[in-house]
Amino acid sequence: MDWYLKVLKNYVNFTGRARRKEYWMFALFSAIISIVLMLIEYLIGLPQSLSSLYSLAVLLPGLGVGVRRLHDTGRSGWWLLLALVPFIGAIVLIVFFCLDSTPDNDYGPNPKTEESVLA
Repeated sequence: MDWYLKVLKNYVNFTGRARRKEYWMFALFSAIISIVLMLIEYLIGLPQSLSSLYSLAVLLPGLGVGVRRLHDTGRSGWWLLLALVPFIGAIVLIVFFCLDSTPDNDYGPNPKTEESVLA
């Protein structure tokens, strides 16, 4: 849950790098929350108002963590526009998001080595 809250606190930061764990924990918790909200809407008989508001609320944090994750693999955040290409774009982005961190690059030091130094 700390990783999810870290992304929400850092919601307008499109600079720097995000580890795989940070990105995928945010994706996991967002998916769980979305499913729970959809179930609540279905059981109560509401239109998709709660899930739509939640999706809108996490749009900027999701874009920010996606850009930072691409930075961690040594790619520009503009690669996120691949999501607009049907089917193929999503597959390519999933592969990029699953790749390991690169050593220090133009976007900053490797976050893995920073955390191991702090520990």
